[in-house]
Amino acid sequence: MAKRPIFIPNLKGEVGITVRILEFDWYPGFAKIQKQRSITSLHKAAKDMGWAPLLEVSTNSNESLGADLSAFNLKFTTKKYQKEFSVESAFQGSKVFHRAGPHKELYFSSPRDAKKFITSSDFGGLVGFEFFNIHFPLEPKTFFYDWLYINALLQNLELLDLAEKFVGFSDIAFNPQKSINCQAKSLALAISLNNRGLLKPELCEPMKFLDASGGYYSQQENWLQNSLF
Repeated sequence: MAKRPIFIPNLKGEVGITVRILEFDWYPGFAKIQKQRSITSLHKAAKDMGWAPLLEVSTNSNESLGADLSAFNLKFTTKKYQKEFSVESAFQGSKVFHRAGPHKELYFSSPRDAKKFITSSDFGGLVGFEFFNIHFPLEPKTFFYDWLYINALLQNLELLDLAEKFVGFSDIAFNPQKSINCQAKSLALAISLNNRGLLKPELCEPMKFLDASGGYYSQQENWLQNSLF
C-alpha cells in the first residue's frame, strides 16, 4: 500500500485547491506499465471516494493529454527572445545555488538531462531562482514553479480546456515527503484561476500572478505545517 495526494481545483470561494491524501495498492518497479497500474489503483481509490474522473499529469500517464501537460513536455516561447523551452528545463536551469547558477545552458537541454545535471551536482544549498534576469525567492514555496507552469499553459490553452473536464489531478511520482513542486498541483491552481477569469496574459508579471493567487500560498503553508503534504 502507498499514499499519494490528489489535487482538486476550487471552483467556488477563494482561489486554491483541495488536497486529499489517498491510500491505494502500489505496484513497485521502474517499468512504465507498473507505474500505470499504480495510477489506475490510485484513481480507483479516488473514484470510490467520489472524485472522478481524474487525470494523471506526468509522462507516465495512460492518457496523451496527461503526458502533454507534464512539465517535461509542456513548452512555452519567451516573448522577447523567441526561445522555446520545456517547463522542466527552464525550472532546472533557473536554480541558483550558493556556489553556482543559474545554468541557462540547460534551457536548451532535454528535461531529463537538465534534471540529471542539477540533481547529480553539488553546488551547495538552493538560494533562489533567476529566469531571464527576473529573480524569484524561495518563499512562497512553489511560487516560481507554479508561475513557470501556468505561463506555459497560457500558451497552450487548448490543453487547459481539455483538462477542465476532469475533477482533479494526480502525479504518481510526486512524493510530498521528498519534494513540494508538482505539475498536477500547478494545473489544479491554473484551473481555479481560470474559473474566476483570472488566467490572463498579465500573469506573466510575477507580482500580478502572486496577487491573483490570493491566499493560496498561505493555504499551502498550512498544509506543510500540518504535514498534510
